[in-house]
Amino acid sequence: MSNASIYDTPEYESLRDQIARFITKEVEPHAAAWEEQGFVPREVLKRMGQAGLFGLMYEEKYGGADSDAMTNLVFAEALSQSTFAGFIITVLVHTDMASPHLHHAGNAAQKDKYMKKVIAGELITAVGITEPGAGSDVAGIRSTAKRDGDDWVINGTQMFITNGVHADLYFVAAKTGPGKRDISMFIVEKGTPGFTVGRALKKTGWLSSDTAELIFDNVRIPAWNLLGEEGKGFYSVMKNFQTERIALGAMAVGHCQQALKLTLDYVRQRQAFGGPLWDQQVIRQRLAMLDAKTRAARAFMYHCAWRVTQGHDIVQDVSMLKALTGELVNEVVQTCQQFHGGMGFIRETAIERLWRDARVLAIGGGATEVMLEEVAKRY
Repeated sequence: MSNASIYDTPEYESLRDQIARFITKEVEPHAAAWEEQGFVPREVLKRMGQAGLFGLMYEEKYGGADSDAMTNLVFAEALSQSTFAGFIITVLVHTDMASPHLHHAGNAAQKDKYMKKVIAGELITAVGITEPGAGSDVAGIRSTAKRDGDDWVINGTQMFITNGVHADLYFVAAKTGPGKRDISMFIVEKGTPGFTVGRALKKTGWLSSDTAELIFDNVRIPAWNLLGEEGKGFYSVMKNFQTERIALGAMAVGHCQQALKLTLDYVRQRQAFGGPLWDQQVIRQRLAMLDAKTRAARAFMYHCAWRVTQGHDIVQDVSMLKALTGELVNEVVQTCQQFHGGMGFIRETAIERLWRDARVLAIGGGATEVMLEEVAKRY
């Protein structure tokens, strides 16, 4: 299956090769142990930071590369060639979902304090938005931040927070006014009094990703920790969702690519009914169609990233992409697992892991149904 695209450049190929080497050496041989321990070792993340992979879109003055959305997509797709989605999402939350809040809304003093360490992998980030009663409905969050002199005091509980157990720096959304969208973002450091990880959550997939409940019990932070303008956090979250959803689309496409690759290899070797499974017409044709759908989704994904670089409003396109790829990856991976037969149900196989890990891509970052409503209301 060729990945050639009109969007490819020698620089993109170099980045893909660099990440492929890192995955081959640093991830695939070791990540089964990370699945058991429930998180990616910090030294692995630091090595990625030292390799310059955590600041592709950030300012050079902090160690970033000042690249654009296309380069960032190349990074996300290349990273998603790993068969361990827990590792992938640990990285992408740091690079594409949490730290962009600091990049977009942070003032000079906040960036000077944190950005170099974020890019170097010395500080790992998480973003706190989802709550037990509010996920895709960001306006429904109930956590509050109240001004008290020169401080803000945060109270509330957040749920399903990726990197929540082991992050150092959290960008937290809280209500700061009576209106549904009166939300502000705050910087909260691990260890702040009153801020605790309530529990680490056990999941069906993404086992090497630490996911947590966060509890804020009269967490007092300086007014300096307000990130961006008071009351503008809802719009910051909505803006960053576009970056997040392209990254999740890249994860889905990467899973499709890997599942098809694994399955093509398997059905050419697996003997059944007097020959390899590849001899069965239904196998060949279904894999061909799934490959066609994957290539079409990939082309659309790159088109979305290109439109970002052109400054276009891409909310409808990216919502469509997220819905499409979240459903497609489940179709592709489940079919590929089916073609592995009994081996596809064995925990040690990559296809079984991809099957478990793919399920959440139709849920997290905007459920399919929510995404389709975002598409429909823009017609």
